[in-house]
Amino acid sequence: MSMALHERRALVLYGSETGNAQDVAEELGKMAQRLRFDTEVAELDAVGPKQLLQYAVVLIAISTTGQGELPTNSQTLWKTLRSTRLRPGCLQPLRFASFGLGDSSYPKFNWAHRKLYNRLVQLGAHPICNRGESDEQHPEGIDASLLPWSATLRHHLLKEFPLPEHVEPIPDHVLLDPKWLLAFATEVDHHPVPDQTVPATSSDTVHELPPDGLLHVPKSLAATIASNERVTSSNHWQDVRHLTLHVPGRNPYSPGDVVTLYPKNFPVDVNEFIAVMKWTSIADVPLKFVPTTPSTSPSSRLPLPNMQATTTFTLRSLLTNHLDIMSIPRRSFFAQLAHFTTDEFQRDRLIEFTDPEYIDELYDYTTRPRRSILEVLQEFESVKVPWERLCSIVPAMRGRQFSIASADLPLTSALHTSQTSIDLLIAIVKYRTVIKKIRQGVCTRYIASLRPGQEITVSLSKGGLGVTKKEMDRPVVMIGPGTGVAPMRSLIHQRDFWRQESENENLAKDMLIFGCRNADSDYFFRDEWSQLKKKGVPLEVYTAFSRDQLQKVYVQDLVRQQSAGIYRALGQLSGIVYLCGSSGKMPQAVREALIEVFQKEASMPREDAEAYLVNMEKSGRYKQETW
Repeated sequence: MSMALHERRALVLYGSETGNAQDVAEELGKMAQRLRFDTEVAELDAVGPKQLLQYAVVLIAISTTGQGELPTNSQTLWKTLRSTRLRPGCLQPLRFASFGLGDSSYPKFNWAHRKLYNRLVQLGAHPICNRGESDEQHPEGIDASLLPWSATLRHHLLKEFPLPEHVEPIPDHVLLDPKWLLAFATEVDHHPVPDQTVPATSSDTVHELPPDGLLHVPKSLAATIASNERVTSSNHWQDVRHLTLHVPGRNPYSPGDVVTLYPKNFPVDVNEFIAVMKWTSIADVPLKFVPTTPSTSPSSRLPLPNMQATTTFTLRSLLTNHLDIMSIPRRSFFAQLAHFTTDEFQRDRLIEFTDPEYIDELYDYTTRPRRSILEVLQEFESVKVPWERLCSIVPAMRGRQFSIASADLPLTSALHTSQTSIDLLIAIVKYRTVIKKIRQGVCTRYIASLRPGQEITVSLSKGGLGVTKKEMDRPVVMIGPGTGVAPMRSLIHQRDFWRQESENENLAKDMLIFGCRNADSDYFFRDEWSQLKKKGVPLEVYTAFSRDQLQKVYVQDLVRQQSAGIYRALGQLSGIVYLCGSSGKMPQAVREALIEVFQKEASMPREDAEAYLVNMEKSGRYKQETW
């Protein structure tokens, strides 16, 4: 039996740390909209169990963070769903479908999705199709599994919720209307223009840099740049910064916690975007958001999460502070651009990029050369995006997370009680692509430009390592190549302080296994480790310099070399492994090395060694944070 159009309500929810799950949710929302559902997209914490039952269908996209945990914007709903006060079968009317975003280099691959899915089913909810899962390590990324799963979901949505007779889905070639558009602000006196880009001084150097000024981000902090120093040698291929921030007031943190920095675009790129779109004459005119239909709720989510419906701004400030014009475009971006060109050849080319059959070609054009949204618009010069639709076409700028490299020690100075000091270790992303163009990371390019005394907007949040003082009686094995040593430095100083508090001289010795290219170029904090050893801190540091000899040596090689000490710490003294650094091949290589250690030192069969490592994971003795 077909469902009347006024009953077709879909809720699309996302749990996201970095924005990828939100991107997937937006795509699922457009699919539901084309199937004539009245669709809302929101984060998981925006609803409760009762609200889930107010929709014909609920679609979910969720990533996994830390040690198999749900993202921060999902924790409130998850806590409610886990409550024993919920009656079995209380979600029986709910029909849903869910898609997980995971990284197979983590032991608890897609656990957040699986936990949420299983709990919904346990409470009586009915999945309308098999759950979907993606792996960030796949060469084609999320799309490799999202595209086929989306096609299956669409089929099941039409089967479960057939359209009324003589009503068809909205075709893919028809442009969907967003819920909000930009419009000229006719009444600007009721609210200031908070995002106006006004350089702090008139110097040409400052004009070339992103403007000063804090951004309005809920629950954020204003941090002052105390120092921004390069710690790699000047002739080294990579620029790595030791950044120190001072935040007013006491803001306690623990090893493994993260700071989110909110980048801005550079004036040269903003000006080029405005020129390509031919918006110069209106670039600094006050604008506001307006709903596209009277039925749009005033509380409906705006395209930019940190904006208020009453806020006024300009195209220049949007492009500078809020829109990620230098990001790699997704498939949906090309689908929208095709509507805004009169050039048939360019339109056909844009539509081609949206065809799942040409996924390799899209990858070769966008991801492989890291081609940005701005560059696409420069190449497809016939495309002219209506400025009113800008925020529904260009994705929002998102903050980037960095592990804290310092310990929050309770010093007695008056300065410590009035401000919090935070260290970060950040590799500046800059490289040449296959098309011989230099690429720079959106956020790290911004970070490299920061000057002492400058104020920026940051957020402080809990990480996934779960370090506690109760574990001080266990030794730790810290494996952190490259900038993965940042949370290890935090942990080392924190454990040193806890040792002094306990005055227990029999506590086990800790191990740090660090890897980099050269001892003279990128051996981070080497002087600190020497000072700690002189001070009597029970810490052994083992180093792998991969390019200082003919045969490359990596952290996994050191794990094998130090097998006796590692097994004593982990097997005999029930110690803990902390693994941080780049995702990809490194985490799996370290796992394999640990399995070989257990085989060798405990004479275990391979199966028993693997089982021992799995049990370490389950008991919280193997913790990984990679990026």
